[in-house]
Amino acid sequence: MKLSSDDPIVIIDGARTPIGQVAKALAGVTPVDLMTQAVKNLTAKLKIDPAIVESCVIGWVGQDVSAPNIARVTILKSGLRTEIPGFTVQCNCVSSIEAVASAAKQILAGEASVVLAGGVESMSTFPYTIQGSRANKALRSMQTVKDQWANLWNAEGVKVSDTTEQGLTDPIRSINMAGTAEVCAQIYDVSRDEQDQYTIETFKRCVEGQKRGFYKTHVQPFSQNGATLLESDEYPQLRASLVEKPALVTKAPVLFDSPAYTFQNFWRDFGKYVTGKTAANGAKPSVTLFNSCPRSDGASAVLVTRLSKAKTLKLPTSAIVRSWSFYGNDPAHMGVGPALAADEALQRAQISFDKLDQIELHEPFAATVLSIFKLGQQKFGHNWNAKWKDKKLNPNGGTLAMGHPLGATGTRLLLNLIYAFKENSSSKYGLIAGCSGGGIGAAMIFEKA
Repeated sequence: MKLSSDDPIVIIDGARTPIGQVAKALAGVTPVDLMTQAVKNLTAKLKIDPAIVESCVIGWVGQDVSAPNIARVTILKSGLRTEIPGFTVQCNCVSSIEAVASAAKQILAGEASVVLAGGVESMSTFPYTIQGSRANKALRSMQTVKDQWANLWNAEGVKVSDTTEQGLTDPIRSINMAGTAEVCAQIYDVSRDEQDQYTIETFKRCVEGQKRGFYKTHVQPFSQNGATLLESDEYPQLRASLVEKPALVTKAPVLFDSPAYTFQNFWRDFGKYVTGKTAANGAKPSVTLFNSCPRSDGASAVLVTRLSKAKTLKLPTSAIVRSWSFYGNDPAHMGVGPALAADEALQRAQISFDKLDQIELHEPFAATVLSIFKLGQQKFGHNWNAKWKDKKLNPNGGTLAMGHPLGATGTRLLLNLIYAFKENSSSKYGLIAGCSGGGIGAAMIFEKA
């Protein structure tokens, strides 16, 4: 969508929790409590009356019945007005980019003038599920489930699932997200060494950003019951050795070539998605645990309004929303979606790629990032690689180093962008972009306010 420059939609500011590694510091914290603290941190940071917020949109991927419509539950727990509506959106890894776009659309439609947008994920609490029809005798009630517990694994019409693995596997192409990264690496000739070197550099940038205090501007320690559980992003702490000893990255085993599952098996199962290549002329397997992002817990939030409303409320403004795009592509190639969405968003904003001073690009896998670099150059003449080398792209590290709390990553990207704007007085235009399972690329264009 292209937006008018008359009284534009603006981002006031934002805040987030530290990102916790799955099953570590934030493992016992519910999604509601993560999101509530991010919202409270934001309202306290801005010193605003929570009553000014007129709507709330939250992205959450691993939705369950513990908090039906988590946006509404967050409103009631964080001190926002009871009368305001809340909406929960799910667009996989770009859910909170959709939350910001939805907030802007509410404002444009006159439904609200100040909207809180954000996202949350607690991958530590993704459940194991028993799936099947309640018409099945083994699933008629909780008591029958208990009675049949030992037999459920083999019961007809019953499936016991790990929702993490199920959610990370595309239901149309039957390929998991790491598999899509390997497909992209094969299509775009992205070598293992390129992926590892990118990973090492993004870790270095993240650690450097932490050391100079970049993240302290918008990341508040997470406390619960009087105890501080996590002060800063956890994964860079756990993997500090990757910066000190980069050889650890290069020695990691590949995911798709083992005695249990060979690379020949990979080509048998997914070679049909590697367009223009065969096993004979494809590259060596390259995706590893270390050049893939970790699973994470965390929440992030931003405040969205019009420029005129911000002035009336005497609130600072960080960025002007110029356009956005959500672009569908083959689920097996989902990782290159940002290259497609970015071009459409740039066209809508009537801004050239060369004019971008800051880019925050989601890094689920080094393979997909580098595939975006190649596709963007080949198809649109967009030199993503030059932006990376000039530290105009992910100058403070990215998802590979920080972690990926699925529903929160979009607004995490936005926070990185607006604080990079604040650090660089000459910056004018910026882009956030991410891919998501199912084959959707998302991109939003901003102008420094």
